[in-house]
Amino acid sequence: MMLRKIFGAAALAAALFFGYSASAQDMVKSPILTVEADRLFNESLYGQRLADKVEAEGLELSSQNRQIEAELTAEEKRLTERRSKLTPAEFRALADAFDEKVQRIREEQDAKGRAFAGRTDEVRRVFLAAAQPVLGELMREAGAAVLVERRSVFLSADAIDITDEAITQIDQLLGNGTDKVQPAPDGPVPDPVPPAEGETVPSDP
Repeated sequence: MMLRKIFGAAALAAALFFGYSASAQDMVKSPILTVEADRLFNESLYGQRLADKVEAEGLELSSQNRQIEAELTAEEKRLTERRSKLTPAEFRALADAFDEKVQRIREEQDAKGRAFAGRTDEVRRVFLAAAQPVLGELMREAGAAVLVERRSVFLSADAIDITDEAITQIDQLLGNGTDKVQPAPDGPVPDPVPPAEGETVPSDP
C-alpha cells in the first residue's frame, strides 16, 4: 500500500515535470499548475496589509489585557489596604464581589482570545477569494484544468509554478486592497471593561 502511494506520487510528479510545454514567448502551457499560497499572501501588497491588520489587532488585544490586569491589581491593592477598617463580613462581601468581577473579565478576555485565534485563517480566506480571478485567468492562459498547492507535490518543474506571476498580477489588479476589495471584517476586540465607580483609566501611551 505504501509503495503504491509512493509510485502514485512519483507518477504525478513525472506528469507535472514532463507534461508542460512553452511557446516562443515562454508562456507555459500545462494541464496542471502549482502555486505557493503562503507566498501569495505574505509577498503580495494586499496580503501584507491584511497580515499587518491582524498583527495590529493582536497588539491591541495584548495592550487591553495589560491595562485590565493593571487596573485589577490596583483595585486588589486598595481592597487589601481597606481590610483593617472593615468588619470581616464587610471585607468578605467586597472580596467575593471582586473575585466574581475577575472571573467575569477573565472569561470575556479568553473569549476574545479564542475569536482572535481564527483571524489569520479568516483574512486568508478573504484574500484568496479576491485573488481567485487572477489565478483563474492564469489557468485559462496556460490551458490548465488543475491548480495545486506546490508544497503538496512530491516533484514538479519550476516552469509550471505561477506564484511569482500571480503575485505580480494581484499587485497590479488589487494593490493593497484598500480601494478595490471589500474590507476584511474587523476582529472582535471590544473596548476595555469600564473601571469601577470612582476609578480612573490611564490613558494609552
